[in-house]
Amino acid sequence: MLILGGTTEAAELARSLEGMAVVTSLAGRTRAPAALPGEVRVGGFGGVEGLATYLRDNAIAAVIDATHPFAATISRHAEEACRRTGVPRLALVRPGWVAGPGDRWIEVDDMEAAVAAVPNGARAFLTVGRQELGPFASRADAWFLARVIDPLEQPAPNIALVAGRGPFDLDAERALLADHRITVVVAKNSGGGASRPKLAAARELGIPVILVRRPAPPAGPRAATAEEALEWLHRTLRSGRSTWTCSGS
Repeated sequence: MLILGGTTEAAELARSLEGMAVVTSLAGRTRAPAALPGEVRVGGFGGVEGLATYLRDNAIAAVIDATHPFAATISRHAEEACRRTGVPRLALVRPGWVAGPGDRWIEVDDMEAAVAAVPNGARAFLTVGRQELGPFASRADAWFLARVIDPLEQPAPNIALVAGRGPFDLDAERALLADHRITVVVAKNSGGGASRPKLAAARELGIPVILVRRPAPPAGPRAATAEEALEWLHRTLRSGRSTWTCSGS
């Protein structure tokens, strides 16, 4: 089985399948990913053709795409490669965040719109990933605090960096926003609980949030949790006359 990973749900799934022939594939964007059971491969497959070849050459019985909700390219490649090879595929997509009472959210369609939505003179907290920081450097009329997992060179004079890896604590998030006098938060609608505390802290402090909508997932079966994905995997492999056991079944 192949897990396209990089998320909390993917790690949970891999641990539930410990002892089985499972490969977890990571994009390699962080230097020290959390340890996972089974085989771990790092890096891309070489597009749709490369992934399809990998599925055939390694006799992959099922694919669970548990990548980040914004990893649209690999998800498209997985859908196409599995369709070409006939390998069953499930998308494990955690639910997105939904605004509640007191939230001041400005939802935008993409990162370009998020950059434009930052008010002049703002002190913005960016939690969009280091690969998305470049466009914000053009906003010389604003100051940015960007949270990154791995250290990197200072991207621009108006962007300061703070290291952090979730899950995050509400008290710590509240203190970070207050200490840096943040006036707006910019985030992707990644969903999940690990990074939601920043939204709760922003709500308590009355700080608006510019939230980038997630891309639509490819067509096909979907699950919202690792438990649902395990149930799908059990049904899929059983229908394929495979025998298996795992700690989550």
